[in-house]
Amino acid sequence: MRGEATLAVDGKTWLLRPTFEALVAAEDELGSLFAMVERAAEGSLKLAEISAMLWHCLPADNRPDRATVNQAILEMGLVGAMVPLRVIFSQVLKGA
Repeated sequence: MRGEATLAVDGKTWLLRPTFEALVAAEDELGSLFAMVERAAEGSLKLAEISAMLWHCLPADNRPDRATVNQAILEMGLVGAMVPLRVIFSQVLKGA
């Protein structure tokens, strides 16, 4: 589906799906999604924000804990973590 990306850690791959509900939950925790996109463009996005956004976009019925998401980000590195985040932000800005 459009806007979907994946997150892999320890040989397991999870589908990231930025549903409306996931984006609302992320915004409730992190603040304005537009402000996050602006911070990402400026290179000032915090690691905790990256982790939270990816975590919220994981399906709730099969979501690993945040420590697992953090481990995935550590293994991918910041550049690798920006790949799925860029897909999510692109979808947020463009819409369905």
